[in-house]
Amino acid sequence: MILASSAANRLVAQRFFAEVNRQAKRFMSDEHFTVDGTLIQAWASQKSFRPKDGSDDGDGEDFHEQKRGNKTHQSTTDADARLYKKSYGKESKLSYPGHALVENRNGLIAAAMVTHADGYAERDAALLMLQQKQQNRSRRITVGTDKAYDTKDFVRTPRELNVTPHVTRNDNGRKSNLDRRTTRQPGYAVSLSRRWLVEKGFG
Repeated sequence: MILASSAANRLVAQRFFAEVNRQAKRFMSDEHFTVDGTLIQAWASQKSFRPKDGSDDGDGEDFHEQKRGNKTHQSTTDADARLYKKSYGKESKLSYPGHALVENRNGLIAAAMVTHADGYAERDAALLMLQQKQQNRSRRITVGTDKAYDTKDFVRTPRELNVTPHVTRNDNGRKSNLDRRTTRQPGYAVSLSRRWLVEKGFG
């Protein structure tokens, strides 16, 4: 789910970003991109993550033995924040997924957005940014990704948008959804070698 923030704030941010992109256009590739996501920690504290039904009469401090989830709990100070972790073994935190589409020449951000954490946000946001990038365009572009995007839907849908998915193959105990029609092309290896550029924007 894409967050609907204040209309005025969103408009200002969109205009500012569009102007920055306009000024940087001569430094940016218009054909080859990389997409990835990161977690942006919310200002809300763990203590604010309380039962939605109000059944908890404590002060929220002793939560370590409690079973808490986004279906039953919500932050009292930031209702849009979700308890989420990006990978196994990491601590769950109240956060928002942030998404960036960068061009592969200098790693400049071509599109960005923030969403709710729901387990599908990374791929959904990537498709939305690619759809917007390809609007009113007939020229094919490429997009590099990590293994998390190696799903049947993500490999298929970008092609419908005239985007070639240069997805890092996830064939660890399973069959990758990307076949040699794509991976044998020289541009595939070049795309993957530029994937590190997206990390520059995350700091």
